[in-house]
Amino acid sequence: MKLHHSIFTGLCVALLASTSVSAQQINGVPGSPSATTTIPGDQLPAPPAKFGGKIERDAARSTPYWPARIVPPKGAPNVLLIITDDSGYGVPSTFGGVIPTPALDRIAQNGLRYTNFHSTALCSPTRAALITGRNHHSVGYGVVAEQATGFPGYDSIITKDKATIGRILQDNGYHTAWFGKNHNTPEYQASQAGPFDQWPTGMGFEYFYGFMGGDTNQWQPGNLVQNTTPIHPYVGKPGWNLVTAMADDAIDYVNRINALSPEQPFLIKFAPGATHAPHHPTQEWVKKISDMKLFDQGWNKLRETIFANQKKLGVIPQDAKLTPWPKDLIKEWDQLNADEKKLFLRQVEVFAAFVAYADNEIGRVIQAIDDLGKLDNTIVIYINGDNGTSAEGQPNGTPNEVAMFNGANPGVDEQLKYFYDAWGTDRTYNHMSIGWAWAFDTPFSWTKQIVSHFGGTRQGMAISWPKGITDKGGIRNQFHHVIDVVPTILEAAHIQQPKVVDGIKQSPIEGVSMMYTFDKKNANAPSTHKTQYFEMFADRAIYNDGWIASTKVMRPPWVTVAKLPSPQDYPWELYDLKNDWTQYEDVAAKYPAKLKEMQELFWKEAQKYQVLPLDSSLAARLVTPRPSLSAGRTSFSWIRPLTGTPNGDAPSILNSSYNFKMDVEIPQGGAEGMLITQGGRFGGYGFYVLKNKPVFTWNLVDLKRVRWEGPELTPGKHQIEFDFKYDGLGAGTIAFGDYSGIGAGGTGVLKVDGNAVATEKMEHTLPFILQWDEALDIGSDTGTPVDDNDYSTPFTFTGKLNKVTLNIDRPKLSPGDIKRLQDAARAAGDGPSADAGKASTGAAAPQVSGDVGLNLAQKVELRIDKLEGCRKQAQEQGLGVIERVQFVRKCME
Repeated sequence: MKLHHSIFTGLCVALLASTSVSAQQINGVPGSPSATTTIPGDQLPAPPAKFGGKIERDAARSTPYWPARIVPPKGAPNVLLIITDDSGYGVPSTFGGVIPTPALDRIAQNGLRYTNFHSTALCSPTRAALITGRNHHSVGYGVVAEQATGFPGYDSIITKDKATIGRILQDNGYHTAWFGKNHNTPEYQASQAGPFDQWPTGMGFEYFYGFMGGDTNQWQPGNLVQNTTPIHPYVGKPGWNLVTAMADDAIDYVNRINALSPEQPFLIKFAPGATHAPHHPTQEWVKKISDMKLFDQGWNKLRETIFANQKKLGVIPQDAKLTPWPKDLIKEWDQLNADEKKLFLRQVEVFAAFVAYADNEIGRVIQAIDDLGKLDNTIVIYINGDNGTSAEGQPNGTPNEVAMFNGANPGVDEQLKYFYDAWGTDRTYNHMSIGWAWAFDTPFSWTKQIVSHFGGTRQGMAISWPKGITDKGGIRNQFHHVIDVVPTILEAAHIQQPKVVDGIKQSPIEGVSMMYTFDKKNANAPSTHKTQYFEMFADRAIYNDGWIASTKVMRPPWVTVAKLPSPQDYPWELYDLKNDWTQYEDVAAKYPAKLKEMQELFWKEAQKYQVLPLDSSLAARLVTPRPSLSAGRTSFSWIRPLTGTPNGDAPSILNSSYNFKMDVEIPQGGAEGMLITQGGRFGGYGFYVLKNKPVFTWNLVDLKRVRWEGPELTPGKHQIEFDFKYDGLGAGTIAFGDYSGIGAGGTGVLKVDGNAVATEKMEHTLPFILQWDEALDIGSDTGTPVDDNDYSTPFTFTGKLNKVTLNIDRPKLSPGDIKRLQDAARAAGDGPSADAGKASTGAAAPQVSGDVGLNLAQKVELRIDKLEGCRKQAQEQGLGVIERVQFVRKCME
């Protein structure tokens, strides 16, 4: 029988298409607009599908063929990945805490509680590991982005061979979105100049609504963006709060995509800023928690209560021991006076309100998914905290976290007088006392930043998936780590890790799937995660099959500047976790061979995962030079308004001399508004015109403001200038372990048309950092004002701003300075020039520079005072120049 040529051709095409359907698992009629396909997933994006139709010279004789839309494997679950911030194991009610967390309770009761799940002890590193499935050093996040250094494990760059879970699921047909904190963009790539490949939208998340950086003001987040565009939705809306706003946006998102493509699954990462400082709950929640009187008996009693609750819930073994209270570091509650108790209770109630408030908003997102009928096939992974509770609030807590990082903090009396009633409002950037942080990490010792002890790394986690987990309310005790989340999601979705993404061969995922624990028969199965290293600021540990070897804690997390032995000389401890759940008893002396074996394993893992070189510094890394739009430059100019340049890309004037020149035109009737500013209410500077008068204000972390003000400006063109001469040696001294070069004073002169109109001496300047959630703005002010008494944002300049010029003169060490610093460093036995690696191996405790009770500004002031005293003695003795220098050097030593 003879077939017509066109019929024969059509049959061949159909046969080829059916073969392709089998290989690509096409659903529906191949080539039709409704056809879908799953992909092998080994290569992303998937190679273009072959055209299966027919093309002749005209459309009438041609056959169209649409490429099939890529979808995940049938039945692939939605994923809601929740991670909160700075919250230890003993915080939520789900794991024995006294703070109500009904949303986390709901997930635990509808699924499983994981009692042996671990973070990296710090924000950026945990989050980088969470979205990639690799160890934090493997993806460049050995520390937070703001402390990046030029080594592969520490440069804050997630290289292209490590695609995120967002990218993998997106290319396999998922909707993907990220809400809240993004701490995984290099600080120096966070401006509107990009690049944007390591922003959420460049890492596989189609939609992003959140803030860039480690934390933000929840009332007025100056670093809030939608996708890659800065937004300021709080302007003109008193009482607006980001925690609610991001929940609202997430609920809108899930309803929107459900209306548009209800069959397409989603991945949502939901990462509120809670409970990282600043603790900013609504007053409604503060009242709810205050009325409950949860903390009136103090932090020691709180630990006992949490510990008892944990045993009742079965989230710690019945024979677990409560680790001792650190009496040598933190006062017991009964040792506090009435004022301390009053202040510290206020601090913790606001923190607890922030916990409860955030959990409530998370619960709204979960309920929205349930209301759509999608919760049954949604894996909800709710991780309580990205590290242990933060002890960065210092012994007395702080009304301004920015002040703490600059070594300054008011005492209890001052906090009660000026900040008590405002605690948690937009007038504070508040953090609580370290005693609460330690208590909230019950039953373990230590806190955030510490990886050697579980107070810094043990996170309560709950997972629910009604379609895949039937052991509702079950408890799982297997050891697991944040790198295990990605492989778990991939296994549940039946999606493999790609071998190639964008033509780049992918490195293996380093975590293991936890999905085996979903089966009730595996409730007590051995963990599949056998070995895990930990490292942060040279504090380190190595876990292996029920044992953990840990270095002794050499620097308390609330001490930012410390004199330490070489990291290689840190003493080690050993714990048998099969018999000691809380690291209560150090058995290093009992099992020396085991300890040696574990130490050798650590170095092997450290080499494998880019952990080297070890670096114990903390504050020094904040001022480490990094690539940026301003790197290597000392002169800057702008000829039109520009807002939103983040600190990582903005020129830094800290610890330097500098000169601002403003070429402006003042209209008839006068003008006012912002010329240039960096920072805001909690630390920074502003150069502006107020009621037609030029003003330069330095806000010294909301504890003091130094102000220069000139006379009224006449209509017409003017050059307004601010010139500052810095008295210190600059940040170069830090390389020698000497911090005296930073935070020094100087003299500022305000000029109009070349004439000095105001001169003011600053006794001290900010040594380390400006308010990090604010930006460099020109022509107006985003975020918060540097002085609320002068203006409100946006304070747009009403004159004409023709040009802004900034010149920076950073101090340079002379050969004499370098030799003196080298000599002092060698004498002290520390610093790069002091051969610090030869420090004594017998060191067992940190040697904190100066008095721990003094803030950095006070330490610098004492050093300056001593220097002046030595110089005066030398002058009184009538010594010659050379003899005077020698005398002063010896006097200072």
